[in-house]
Amino acid sequence: MRIAIAGFWLESVTFLPDVTDIAEFELGAKRGQAVIDGFAGTATPQGGLIDVLQDAGAELIGLTDAGVGAAASASDAAYDKYVGEIVDGLKAIEGKIDAVAIHLHGALATPTNRKADAGVLQAIRAVVGPDVAIACPMDYHANLAPESLEAADIITGFRYSPHTDMWETGARAARLLLGKLSGAINPVMAMAKPGIALPSVFSATRLKPLAELVAAAEDGGEGLLDCSLFGGFSYADTPDTGMTALAITDGDVDHANQWAEGMAKRCWELRDRLFQRELLHDVQGGVDRALEAAASAGKPVCILEHADRLNDSTYVLKDLIARGVKRAYAPFMFDPEVASAAVAAGEGAILNMPLFGKSSPKAGGAITAEARVLQARHLKFPITGPLKTGMVIDVGAAALLEIGGVMVSVISVQWSAIDMDCFTEFGLNPEDFDIILLRSKTHFRELYEPLCAEIVIIDTPDWGPAELSTLPYEYLPTGVYPVSG
Repeated sequence: MRIAIAGFWLESVTFLPDVTDIAEFELGAKRGQAVIDGFAGTATPQGGLIDVLQDAGAELIGLTDAGVGAAASASDAAYDKYVGEIVDGLKAIEGKIDAVAIHLHGALATPTNRKADAGVLQAIRAVVGPDVAIACPMDYHANLAPESLEAADIITGFRYSPHTDMWETGARAARLLLGKLSGAINPVMAMAKPGIALPSVFSATRLKPLAELVAAAEDGGEGLLDCSLFGGFSYADTPDTGMTALAITDGDVDHANQWAEGMAKRCWELRDRLFQRELLHDVQGGVDRALEAAASAGKPVCILEHADRLNDSTYVLKDLIARGVKRAYAPFMFDPEVASAAVAAGEGAILNMPLFGKSSPKAGGAITAEARVLQARHLKFPITGPLKTGMVIDVGAAALLEIGGVMVSVISVQWSAIDMDCFTEFGLNPEDFDIILLRSKTHFRELYEPLCAEIVIIDTPDWGPAELSTLPYEYLPTGVYPVSG
């Protein structure tokens, strides 16, 4: 077996004013054999694909893998470049290949292309023809398009958020691909959409009743080869935005349709309960609640500023500084200007410059306060947490600052604080803090739920709010709850 391996992935926040351009994708881009070597043995969907296919004796041919976690829409130039590289790489392969295995997020969009993931798969299909199999593991937050099912043979999705099953999702796709190539199975797919756009903060798969739907999808049932329940990504404005049920059977498309439609119906019936608005606080009330809990907790209290899509919102940080709060830490905030200035100035320096809040007018505005540089250097490290374990991340110029008594780490490449690396890389201990200010949506829960006495969710008017009706959708279909359904 000869199988080409590729990836092009981004969770696109289409409402952000800028784009994610080639320079951002190039920070982690891999080509040729580096695709295989860089992901083998890692807790990623690419790792699951590669490990299982290599164990089966397949010859793997690395093409191009480029991705960014969550950011503004990909530029059209970036889309053209990386899809072009993948297509040209396929054309350049000498001899016959049996399959293409590619990781796509499922919420990729550009300013002119709101079905970008489907476009990638269609471009691949146009090159390889109808007889070469295409397998594609996708993110739980994919906005799955019908055109993707038409172009691919196999699509699998993460089942959990936090995404602790990235490797397994790639492995599921690889095992189905091996079965198809051997002739043991004839995988066919069907999907159904319940018409629900779920805010990311409510997409954590341990929250009930979502946990019950996820358990039913994980179990599947008799006659299914695989099934996925996608939570969707509501901050990508596309015609496909929203939850999706996907089933794969061995040649029985009617049964696949029946399962997908049944799961979509169950989601719709529970739609009101999926939105747990009672968990939300405004800034003042949320900080009040967190400080009250921290006073007697004996453990850190987590404040979750979940609507922050670029890790630079200042709403809660301003409030903590204004109150004179001590023993608080805001990890991995994004501000390349501040991080570079701190590295240039060195440890012990005092920075007087606008801090954070610069990504959009909704980010809360910059902080005007002195920042003392405690540590500053270029930061690159292997991920130690349960998500993407072993993958090396380079966050560029980085610094640990003290601003009015609050400790803040700042980085130059976006990366969310979802594990302990944001502490250990600066020699910090989470137990030394009363308040930890995070900007994750669900992924932090794997480690921070047991670590923290309480999680206080604060909703702000940034680009990732829990109240989706405040967003200026243009492409979302009518009838999607809660925006127009």
